[in-house]
Amino acid sequence: MNTSLISLQNVCKQYQKLSALDSVSMTLNQGEVLGLFGHNGAGKTTMMKLILGVISPSSGSVEVMGMAPDSKAAWHTRAKVGYLPENVSFYDQLTGLEVLTYFAKLKGFNKKTAVDLLEQVGISHAMKRQVKTYSKGMRQRLGLAQAFIGKPKLLLLDEPTVGLDPIATRDFYQTVDQLKTQGSSVILCSHVLPGVEQHIDRAMILSAGKLLASGTLAQLRQQADLPVRIKPTGLNGSVSTDPKLSQFLSSGSDRQTLLVPEQEKLATLKQLLSYEMVQDIQVEPANLEQLYQHYLSQPVSLPGGNKS
Repeated sequence: MNTSLISLQNVCKQYQKLSALDSVSMTLNQGEVLGLFGHNGAGKTTMMKLILGVISPSSGSVEVMGMAPDSKAAWHTRAKVGYLPENVSFYDQLTGLEVLTYFAKLKGFNKKTAVDLLEQVGISHAMKRQVKTYSKGMRQRLGLAQAFIGKPKLLLLDEPTVGLDPIATRDFYQTVDQLKTQGSSVILCSHVLPGVEQHIDRAMILSAGKLLASGTLAQLRQQADLPVRIKPTGLNGSVSTDPKLSQFLSSGSDRQTLLVPEQEKLATLKQLLSYEMVQDIQVEPANLEQLYQHYLSQPVSLPGGNKS
C-alpha cells in the first residue's frame, strides 16, 4: 500500500509539440518539505497543476492522498490542500477581510478564521481596506493567508516570497516550519535560493521538463561531488608551503581558501589544526545555489538520445 501523500510515476505532460514534463517521478511523505527548483518553463507550475488536478497527465500516474486528483472522487480532499499561485490576484474592490472570509467560507470555515489568519500574516491593520490599496507585499501576505486556511494537509507554494521584505520572508518560513511540525507537507517553488535550504528536507531540480536531480542536500552534494570550501585564518602563508594543503588552494585571487573534496575534508581539518597559530577555520559545504548551478550546467538528454 502506498503511504506517500503524493506519488508521481513516469508522468508526461504534452502540449501539442511541447513536452512540459517528460517521465518525471517523485513522492512526498507526510510532514516533508520539498523544494522544487528550475528556470522559467522548467515544468514546476505544470507539476503543481497536475497535483492540484487542474490538468491531467498525458501519460503516467498522479496520486494525491491515495487518489487521482483530477477524478470526481477527489473533490473532498481539495479542502485539505492549500495553494498559492505565482501571480496572486484578488477582487480589488473588496477589503482584505471580505476576500479572505469568502475563501474561508468556500472551505467551510467562518469569518473568525479569516481574522486570525490576517493577524498571523501581519496585515490585520489593513483588513478593512480595499485590496486595490495593498502593496505587492501585502497582496502576497493575503495570498499566503488564503493558502493557510484550514491548516492544510498539503501546501503548494509557487514563488511564495516574491514581494516580501526580509522580515516577512523570515516570518513566512517560520510558518512553514510550524505547519511541518503539525504534520503538513509542503512543496515550495522558488527562484530565491538563499535562505531556503534550512527549511527543506529534499530538493528537486527540473530543466526543460526533465528531472535533473532529486534528494536531500547531502545526497545532492555527494552526487555533484563539489568541493568543500575551507578558509583558515592565522597561518601566515604556511598553507602554500604545506604539500598536504597547497594542492587544494583555489587558483583565484583568494589564495587562502582551500577547495577540498568531501572525502579529504577531515584529513585537511586535522592538518590545519596541527598548526598552533591557527586562529579560526571556516568550513562551507556547497550551498543550494551552487548545487543548482552545477546540475543546470549538466547536458540534458533529449528524445532520441541527443544532448542539448
